Amino acid sequence: MNWNFFYHIGIISFSLLFAALLRARIRFFQRFLIPAPIISGIILLVFYNFVAPHWGLRNDFLGEIVYHLLNISFISMLLRVTGKQKQDGKAKRTLAANVTAVMGQYGLQCFFGLLMTALMIATFKPTLNPAFGFTLPLGFELGPGQAYSIGMGWEQMGFRGASSVGLTMAAIGFLIGSFGGVVLINQGLKRGWIGKEHAQRINNKSVRTGFFSRLDYERPVGSYLSTDGESLDSLTYHIALVMATYLISWGFLTGLTFLLNLIGPLGADLAESLWGINFIFSAFCALGVKMIMRFFKVETTIDNATCNRISGLSVDLTVASSLGAISLVTVQGYWLPILILTLTGMFITLVILPWYCSRIYDDHKFFRMLVIYGTATGTLPTGLALLRVVDQEFETPVATDYLYSVGIVFLLAIPIILSINLPAFSVTRNNPMLFTLAIGISAVYMLASFVSYLLIAKKRSFAKVGNLFYTD
Repeated sequence: MNWNFFYHIGIISFSLLFAALLRARIRFFQRFLIPAPIISGIILLVFYNFVAPHWGLRNDFLGEIVYHLLNISFISMLLRVTGKQKQDGKAKRTLAANVTAVMGQYGLQCFFGLLMTALMIATFKPTLNPAFGFTLPLGFELGPGQAYSIGMGWEQMGFRGASSVGLTMAAIGFLIGSFGGVVLINQGLKRGWIGKEHAQRINNKSVRTGFFSRLDYERPVGSYLSTDGESLDSLTYHIALVMATYLISWGFLTGLTFLLNLIGPLGADLAESLWGINFIFSAFCALGVKMIMRFFKVETTIDNATCNRISGLSVDLTVASSLGAISLVTVQGYWLPILILTLTGMFITLVILPWYCSRIYDDHKFFRMLVIYGTATGTLPTGLALLRVVDQEFETPVATDYLYSVGIVFLLAIPIILSINLPAFSVTRNNPMLFTLAIGISAVYMLASFVSYLLIAKKRSFAKVGNLFYTD
């Protein structure tokens, strides 16, 4: 019997349960709304770096979990059936504002991450791999799954410890998302950016402890049944649908790899890099499966709430595992560059992001900013978690409006994701111009987002420049 899988899953599960208990009992975690998966990840980080080696356990398995769960979370989110968005002028303006706000973060984080890396290479760290600059948007904007999978590809290109550095940046992003989010929410309460009816929600016990009380008789409904259990359990049906889609994605990428290998070494390199962005192919396969189900008129068997639960499970395990997969021995050689990129990321997300978000939106400015901030430092669930603190039942249209923009953002981000290996190739192919090209592409994204910002914000573009958050 091979118990390796159950060893690690059991350890992760135990740490999650212990973390949930700590969150429910310790005021510090409640005050700063630190998610249980992050607490669990810190426990796993200590365990796998200092205890597990004495038991013959390695954290390599955690990295593999992160890679696969990332793809599964994308599939479960994109399999959800969504209605048509309103096409009035206000809806279109909000959609454009959401896309601009998110793409602005892509441009800013990529450009300044690469720029700071170029400066470090030119001054005190000439041996630093140029791909290091992309760990900022990978860890902050994209998340631990992408940071690990793409980092693994970089390690084969000579970037030692790239996966651990990416996971470290993702962990820092989650912490900044939690602590920074609480700081922003407290500022919102203090300065009146949050309405009184929503402000009262923040002090609810369930928000602080992470558990609903026995006195909460009307608990939120987590999911609905779409199958009769006598035939097939509804959860079984949805998990089978997700995993079948993942198998289709694997088959498609395997076939594409075979065809690219026929081209020669260049095609083989491209095929290898595509496995690092497998989540893109998983997402497209999920959309394809949903289109087929819609054609045969069976998409009604998909329960969005169940898909949300599967995605939530994937994200919680991903966050905890990604922190546990970090190798402290590997990361310690990069502490100063990581610190520089972290400070850069903090300025972009805690200062620049609230500044332009408050000027680009017409309504629910603070709530919309919170979602963008959460996704710019962690993942989409992070943004929705911050929003839920002030908008428990998603009574405002903020969450729905943002989810409508995800598809467009995803398509627009593909070119910059495909260019993410250029800095690494600049070393393997001894062509520094590839690194310069990556900086140029990031600058184009940043410039395009800025022009879009000017067109949408208009007179508010530079109104009250000295105010971090603009209010009419």
